Amino acid sequence: MNYLFVGEETQSKDIKLKNLKSEILPREVAEFNCDTLYASDLTLKELQEKLQFIPVQSAGRVVVIRQAGLLKDNIREFLAGYLLKPYPSVTLILDIDRYNPKDAFIGRIARHVKIFRFQDRIHPDAFMLHRQIGSRRVDSALKILKQLLEDGQKPEMILGGLRYCWQREAVPQVMKRKKLRALLNCDIEIKTGKLKANFSLEKLVLKLCSLSKAFS
Repeated sequence: MNYLFVGEETQSKDIKLKNLKSEILPREVAEFNCDTLYASDLTLKELQEKLQFIPVQSAGRVVVIRQAGLLKDNIREFLAGYLLKPYPSVTLILDIDRYNPKDAFIGRIARHVKIFRFQDRIHPDAFMLHRQIGSRRVDSALKILKQLLEDGQKPEMILGGLRYCWQREAVPQVMKRKKLRALLNCDIEIKTGKLKANFSLEKLVLKLCSLSKAFS
């Protein structure tokens, strides 16, 4: 059996992958019989070699291809043919973040793999951060901020988004001034290098949640 993992929720994927490996591979030789490959760096020759490796003291092997949505065209063509008659000793697991119904490759292989669907990760924005701050949900706001930064959102874009939200709020002017002053201080701290961006933004979130509580 070969598998296709679809979704962005990595923790559930990792648990499912661990369970599959434990079912297929003896624990004492598991590390010798499992290869994890990344589509962005994968060559056709490397993949063919991994699929042809002989299992070590085991009836089978596991080959995992992460980020399979980035597979090169020649590898996609090879896999579409390979999955028609796969090696019985190899369990191939393709992992893609998002399902694209227009992707012809997925359509070709879907009948030859067992598909596991996982949740897509929520992609937050400054508006979502603003709502959590306004609700004084400190933990949630900090998690959203962390994800924004991990997703590559620039600090100035986060600050700009928050400022835009505040300008549209129906709140007392004194509240707006306090928020804008806190934002300006954060911007200065980041631009002058007084604090690292993530620390300064975390401090800003705590300050804003405190202000929201004071004016509630």
